[in-house]
Amino acid sequence: MYGDTLFVKATRMDDTRNIQDAINQARKRNGKPVVIKLEQDNYALKRESSSKNIYYVSNTASANENPDPTKHIGLWLKGLKNITIDGSGALLVTYGEMTSFVIDGCENVLLKNFAVTSDDPTVVEMKVVEAGTDYLVAKPHASARYKIENGKISWLGHGWNLNGGIAQLYDPELNVSTRCTSPMSNLKNVQQLSDGLIRFTYEKAPHAKPGQTYQMRDGIRDEVAGFIVKSKNVMLENIRMHFLGNFSIVGQYTENITYNHLYCEPEMGSGRSCAGFADFVHFSGCKGKITITNSRFEGAQDDPINVHGTHLSVQEYVGEKQIKVRFMHPQSYGFEAFFKGDEIELVNANSLICVQKAKVTAVNRISDFEILLTLNKKVEPQVRKISNVVVENVTWTPEVEISNCYFARIPTRGILVSTRRKVLIENNVFFRMPMSGILIANDARSWYESGNVRDVTIRNNNFIECGAPVIYITPENDENEGFVHKNIRIISNRFLLNDENAIYAKSVSGLLVQDNLFISDGAEDPKKYIQTEECEHVTIKDNRTSKKNVK
Repeated sequence: MYGDTLFVKATRMDDTRNIQDAINQARKRNGKPVVIKLEQDNYALKRESSSKNIYYVSNTASANENPDPTKHIGLWLKGLKNITIDGSGALLVTYGEMTSFVIDGCENVLLKNFAVTSDDPTVVEMKVVEAGTDYLVAKPHASARYKIENGKISWLGHGWNLNGGIAQLYDPELNVSTRCTSPMSNLKNVQQLSDGLIRFTYEKAPHAKPGQTYQMRDGIRDEVAGFIVKSKNVMLENIRMHFLGNFSIVGQYTENITYNHLYCEPEMGSGRSCAGFADFVHFSGCKGKITITNSRFEGAQDDPINVHGTHLSVQEYVGEKQIKVRFMHPQSYGFEAFFKGDEIELVNANSLICVQKAKVTAVNRISDFEILLTLNKKVEPQVRKISNVVVENVTWTPEVEISNCYFARIPTRGILVSTRRKVLIENNVFFRMPMSGILIANDARSWYESGNVRDVTIRNNNFIECGAPVIYITPENDENEGFVHKNIRIISNRFLLNDENAIYAKSVSGLLVQDNLFISDGAEDPKKYIQTEECEHVTIKDNRTSKKNVK
């Protein structure tokens, strides 16, 4: 251990300010290495004692959904260098809707050896005990609090309640969670029974089986599990996120993020099946290298890993060298998306092809939604004639490595990645994703998540009964003016399939599919499992097939 060490003892009452005081003391060291050391105990992080600051976070909530973007922060690291928080096996327990940590404007930060959970997780769980045509009998999880009045139920937390919302259904026999109609919909009556059971009465009951578990939440991502913004060299090591409240750990405009032995999953023995309100880890507009190794992602409500940039739409050409751009998706706005000196590409939104490159010489914020960019060169006349142009910040695009990870109990995809720098996805297990195991997209008219890929290797992964297509390369272009993606290699992977749709690739120049094994009850020709559209320089060789349940 190096530098100063600051010890924080647990009070088991409210430790929020004690830990924050230690962080503030570390700031006074002016960059001298400091270790904040906890003890192996439970630490309470409470919303009423939290640090409060406004943060605009990509892919969270719109201004209408959440007019006040203030985050309630448990551990607020602001403007620090060379700091380690060593939990020594501690458990941080949040009370109320909170952002458990923020790392803002920091450099060389290490968080290690602790777990995070919630006293009142905002994904409420209840197990189905009995199911009829017009009723369900369910037992709420021990963490769920509620009240029943006049035949109606409200789920309760510290300062929040849930009366409707959205839901998933977890099947323990398959270890699969799928999205479903909420059991809170179309209720006629709710009745408290003995032994902690609740009877839900309907005109027609939702389809569920005894032993399955409902996971219920609202749809508003007003907090995040963690936020890393405008920082450099941040590492999480041996961190267990047993509940990620209201959204994921978000890395935004940060250089070099490493997650090693990050476990996003319910605590062993807790009886819970869900660990995440939405995504697990999300990266928007980062650079340097994102490294995720030796980690587990089990029990989310959305995609475990998403890496992308943001397309902003050109609204107006102001003079020869200025453009006014706008955030287009309502859940991504307000944050700094450009900095002086950044390289950008102007992109045809329909073809997703770059039509001009430039460099930013000045950035002027007009509002939470619009930005005025001054460029180092004139916007070319032919670009001005294109009806729909977007801008991608290509400086803030990361290299990505995801290896030796496990993905399960996910209702959507496993990994989404859209970055032009080197991507390596290898030695991972994807277990029964209802959708694709890996998605490579790029769009400028729906989620506005950029951009193209230039160097991707998907190697030595095990895809077990995932949705089709298992690897899905599908840029959202409707005009073919060139190839959106380039140089994708899919090598030596094992596909245990539900059907014959293993790999689909659209608009790729340079696609290699080699030495893969396709296991199914379908075709014996491995080429039947691979579909391409509008691609060139495609090499498909040395792939094999095998039948399921060979005796």
